[in-house]
Amino acid sequence: MGTAERINASHHTIPYVEILDSTLRDGEQTNGVSFLPHEKLVIARMLLRDVNVDRIEVASARVSEGEKEAVKMICRYAQQIGKEDRVEVLGFVDGTASVDWISDCGGKVINLLAKGSLKHCTQQLQKTPEEHIADIRQTITYAASKGLRVNLYLEDWSNGMKDSPDYVYQVMDALIANNQQSTAVQRFMLPDTLGVMNPLQVIEYFRKMIKRYPDVHFDFHSHNDYDLAVSNSLAAVLSGAKGLHVTVNGLGERCGNAPMASVQAILKDQFHAKTNINESQLNGISRLVEGYSGIAVAANQPIVGENVFTQVAGVHADGDTKDKLYYNELIPERFGRKREYALGKNSGKANILKNLEELGLELTPEQTRRVTLRITELGDKKEIVTQEDLPYIVSDVLKHDAPEDKVKLINYVVSTAYGLRPGANLKVEINGKEYEGSAVGDGQYDAFVKALRYIYKKYLNRTFPILANYQVSIPPGGRTDALVQTVITWHYNGGLLRTRGLDADQTEAAIKATFKMLNIVESNL
Repeated sequence: MGTAERINASHHTIPYVEILDSTLRDGEQTNGVSFLPHEKLVIARMLLRDVNVDRIEVASARVSEGEKEAVKMICRYAQQIGKEDRVEVLGFVDGTASVDWISDCGGKVINLLAKGSLKHCTQQLQKTPEEHIADIRQTITYAASKGLRVNLYLEDWSNGMKDSPDYVYQVMDALIANNQQSTAVQRFMLPDTLGVMNPLQVIEYFRKMIKRYPDVHFDFHSHNDYDLAVSNSLAAVLSGAKGLHVTVNGLGERCGNAPMASVQAILKDQFHAKTNINESQLNGISRLVEGYSGIAVAANQPIVGENVFTQVAGVHADGDTKDKLYYNELIPERFGRKREYALGKNSGKANILKNLEELGLELTPEQTRRVTLRITELGDKKEIVTQEDLPYIVSDVLKHDAPEDKVKLINYVVSTAYGLRPGANLKVEINGKEYEGSAVGDGQYDAFVKALRYIYKKYLNRTFPILANYQVSIPPGGRTDALVQTVITWHYNGGLLRTRGLDADQTEAAIKATFKMLNIVESNL
């Protein structure tokens, strides 16, 4: 029996762990992040309906009128689907103000923020523990009179347990003694507010709390200042925590909170704990929050990063082919994704074969060797090769009688002038016939694409693929005065098609990527 199994067995094996997502409250405290009310609603809907988190914390009371409107919208939606008890709002020990604010929004649950360390109580509030406890009781009683259920945060609990455990116990004893049915605290939420704990401390402090209060539901709320948020969350679960607080993509103040996807995967795979999370939606919610927040997900972020299911080394692809030797339990399809095999100087023959197989191309061993050599040469020059490039590399290397490009750019002029919208005039050849078009747009490339759309609609009566994403970067290892790399993603045939262009000029690079796309589309007609 492994360590995790032994610990679980000693705690009668955890049936499930509640997951509270705080992206819309704590996550919004990320520097530069501010969700619009309708964005909050869209995120809340996906969290409740698709990801199926147990609870969501959506705002702090009394922040702004915009925040109030967002909470009202979310509460209305949650009521429509019978999940109003899953929507929670942070409130403060401020008499009746927070409770009234939440009640006016249609909220049913207040997460009351009390002080979990003696320093916070005496120095920030400048009150005695007895005075603070009396204030907390007053707010809880008023919340109950308004029909709100109460969860209680012990802010700075981690430092409270380090420096003033008697104060923590004093607050807990007083509130539990007052836990009459109508004014009962549903959950006590224990935050590592400043992200100062390590897993051994989490285990020590949680076991002390659970030994003293065995019938209390404890949540753990971690911060990632020492990059230990996930580890501390798991330590809390192994020590008896019944709920964990997470955010999508680990958003949060300073270094952020525990990321939902990582916590979910480790809970399930490493500790066999159960949650209600729908794993197939984790990538989708990550992309949604990434777009609304403007905070890019690191390419190597576990589960949701762009590169985490991409094999680069050829030996790994070889092992996968023979018996999935380089697979683990993190199967990409489990999270609504697919495994990819990178093309570059480290690819090797196995990666090339995987990509050729995906495209339905068959080569002889000698032909494969020559294509591999060319891709390696491109990798040495820092050029990135995509699967869409592969047919062109094959054609170029083998020098067979492949047909020429069906869509060619004959010439073009793009212009911009002060006070005028940029314009484009161009001539293209499609299947041997030339066409001309012109247009204006919001930028030079936008004008160029609109001129192409004009040609396709007027002369060919065909739909032009819709641009889904446009990224410009300097190739890895490049310089600002060297090549520019443009990566464009298009909606095509019910899926996505990604092409890249490389040039010293950004517009030219984008045009190259566009014509790669057009020739791929044309070859599939």
